[in-house]
Amino acid sequence: MKLSVGKKVSYPGQGPCLVGPVVKRVVDGKLTEFRHLMVLDHGGGELFVPVDRAQAKGIRELLDKSEIPKLLDRLKKPSKAAEKWNQRNRDNLILFNSGSAFDLAEIVESMSGLRETKRLQPSDRQTLERARKLLACEISEVMGETRGAAEGKIDQALEGRKGSKRTGKKEAGDRPLAEHYEGVL
Repeated sequence: MKLSVGKKVSYPGQGPCLVGPVVKRVVDGKLTEFRHLMVLDHGGGELFVPVDRAQAKGIRELLDKSEIPKLLDRLKKPSKAAEKWNQRNRDNLILFNSGSAFDLAEIVESMSGLRETKRLQPSDRQTLERARKLLACEISEVMGETRGAAEGKIDQALEGRKGSKRTGKKEAGDRPLAEHYEGVL
């Protein structure tokens, strides 16, 4: 894959980025070329990836519009997260580092399924939120729509899961912040 200025790509763990120009910097006394990537998430940010290692870092092109329905279908297929938190964290870290949007969908689906059966630990909630954010960002960029619309597609796909068991229970993280701290202040 050729990284050309203005192209949109996905960087593992960061999501969609806009490719900028090659930048030369001196590192350890050696002139090195870096590809400048601007993160397209609301938080923004910049990445500088050595030109000679860009492929090894897992940078990939964004999905095609034709792949989005397959991605959303992946959210409809139930999968199970590991019971032990440490194994679940390892599994999710591997999936995040792959850079695949389909692996992000697997994280979102399995953690959403887990949330239906038990209260998520803070680290699990953060994992779910991060995976959802990256997935929604890519869907949004590919489809040319708002993040809210992309999140709605994710929610709709999760609702359509086979064997989905909605308990109606809400977690502390699902409540407005004022309700969460009610009686504390």
